[in-house]
Amino acid sequence: MALETSADAPIPVGEVSRLIGGWIDRLGAVWVEGQITELSRRPGAGVVFLTLRDPSRNVSLSVTCFRGVYEQVADVVGEGARVVVHAKPEWYGPRGTLSLRASEIRPVGMGELLVRLEQLKKALAAEGLFDPARKRPLPFLPGLIGLVTGRASAAERDVRENARLRWPAVRFEVRNVPVQGATAVPRVIEAVRSLDAHPEVDVIVVARGGGSVEDLLPFSDERLVRAVAECATPVVSAIGHEPDSPLLDLVADLRASTPTDAAKRIVPDVREELARVRLVRDRALRVLRGIIEREERGLEAALSRPALAAPYRMVEEREGEVADRLGRARRTLGHLLDRADGDLAHTLARVVALSPAATLNRGYAVLQREDGSVVRTPEGLGAREPLRARVAGGAFGVEVAPDE
Repeated sequence: MALETSADAPIPVGEVSRLIGGWIDRLGAVWVEGQITELSRRPGAGVVFLTLRDPSRNVSLSVTCFRGVYEQVADVVGEGARVVVHAKPEWYGPRGTLSLRASEIRPVGMGELLVRLEQLKKALAAEGLFDPARKRPLPFLPGLIGLVTGRASAAERDVRENARLRWPAVRFEVRNVPVQGATAVPRVIEAVRSLDAHPEVDVIVVARGGGSVEDLLPFSDERLVRAVAECATPVVSAIGHEPDSPLLDLVADLRASTPTDAAKRIVPDVREELARVRLVRDRALRVLRGIIEREERGLEAALSRPALAAPYRMVEEREGEVADRLGRARRTLGHLLDRADGDLAHTLARVVALSPAATLNRGYAVLQREDGSVVRTPEGLGAREPLRARVAGGAFGVEVAPDE
């Protein structure tokens, strides 16, 4: 039941401590896994004091045990070792502190660690975190490289020096972090996320030198693997040596066998690139010279043809043909005109011969009544009927004489 308290009815500190102790006592004994970060064995004391830290989180608890409990594993357990302890939580009321009273300590063996890593690897692979389709290509020449590594470490020196040997103008944004121990995982995650958010960083390198499997465990931590999978910036894993393969290698966009190999993979070699430029330039010059020489040969062949060697000869040859055809055309046209002129003269003579005027010129006359009709027969003419006579020289009036 929740306590009912108020500013007017508070409970004493001792009562709060007693209640907390009661709640903790009800927990019973539990199995706890962690890494020993502090170990104190005072001479003559019957109790050993340990500090047990969660390798993945910044959380630790004090552990006490009788010397006899610790002596059973003293040969294989020391500071930095991962252990599983069977302990009962205890609340020390006078100081308000929580600790664990261990009744058994078991070292976490290498085989067990590897089994757990394999299980985690399968689980993450099933989620698709290691899918090659997720991996992004590295930029050809990154403007700024983010580097996560230990302070003044050989890994940092190898990456920076080898990268500068390949490309002297390379720039780094370095985050120095612990690369082993209890604080390694959160610090590495913080550094990776910080570089991923940096607007100028084009690629992130996480580098560490070689070490034992236990030393490299932080780089197989699930939280770190997921943090790298969420990065928008390509990540290069350069952990340990060639045989080492933490889970970070599988989720990274590129796995480098060593920090030196990472330097070779993230920047091009300026000497090799200059050689490629010279090679491409020489190839381009050869191709260009070939094109020019081919075009020159084609131009020479074209200029050697008669049409271009003596361009006026064709005009002169065609000039004679044109003059000949023009003369023929004129002669033909003249013959046609002469023939047409003769035909026209014959037609004109016939027209003149058949014309009424020619008949009148021979002495004939045409008689017309007053209405203009032509008199063809004498029948129907009245006595003294006026008529009009048309002759070749003109016209005059006449009158029909009466019959006597």
